[in-house]
Amino acid sequence: MPRETHTLTFNAPVPKAYKSGSAHRYSWEGVALMGILNVTPDSFSDGGQHLGPEAALAQAATLIKDGATVLDVGGESTRPGAEPVAAETELDRILPVLRGLRGTEVLISVDTYKPEVAAEALRAGAHLVNDVTGLRDPEMVRVCAEIGAPAVVMHMQGTPRTMQRAPHYDDVQRVVLTELRANAERALAAGVPSVMLDPGIGFGKTLEHNVTLLRGLFELVALRYPVLLGASRKGLIGVLSGDAAGAGVGAGERDFGSVALHLWGAQQGVAMVRVHNVAAHAQALKVWAALEGGADGRA
Repeated sequence: MPRETHTLTFNAPVPKAYKSGSAHRYSWEGVALMGILNVTPDSFSDGGQHLGPEAALAQAATLIKDGATVLDVGGESTRPGAEPVAAETELDRILPVLRGLRGTEVLISVDTYKPEVAAEALRAGAHLVNDVTGLRDPEMVRVCAEIGAPAVVMHMQGTPRTMQRAPHYDDVQRVVLTELRANAERALAAGVPSVMLDPGIGFGKTLEHNVTLLRGLFELVALRYPVLLGASRKGLIGVLSGDAAGAGVGAGERDFGSVALHLWGAQQGVAMVRVHNVAAHAQALKVWAALEGGADGRA
């Protein structure tokens, strides 16, 4: 079974991209790995572990060695209930890391919803923007279009501080697909060179909403944009594995379930998974790809 080829388009050279007219295209087959690099004191899984530049760059080296082709660098936690931080604080956390990553042979994503942070990060060496608010802010669209950087368009109901306060949808699958498609089309029409779509598992959704979206991933894939799936170590892993409250299984103990969930996504056709434990996912995806009949078993 041939593996799907996915492509992101950039307006400037990026590692391992090829020139196509005036654009630069980065392509991959199967499922790529986005390694999470939280430079925060309060992220739900690894807050504080990689807060300083030295610790963050050491973790980046590990993620790359383990198989990440994208590093997602974030300086503000977007866990449920998180309070926003000032742009200056966010930049103080991420800019030294981004500068230290210059010259690495992987793509660098900045995980932010603030246009001013995105602009500074892209100038400092990031290649694309991962916006949990789905490019709601027209200024973020303008930044990505002017600099020529792709964006991850994620779905979220509310804000990180409020998103888990009784989220409600009449039809979560229809709403998420409709909003993501509209935001993607709006961004591309405004000049953003390329987008990925992310259903936003755990962002303003109940367990039932999350499961519905996961079971319907093939419909999101059918929109023909690359799909990013990020459910690594989230609370639904604990619930689905038998912990009714989702709290008895610590975030760091959810890697096995994370791999299982992301393999489900791979089977549905997602292009990339955003994960904490890159090594475990790399091994699992290689085995899965080999059994699926990939030419060399790589994912």
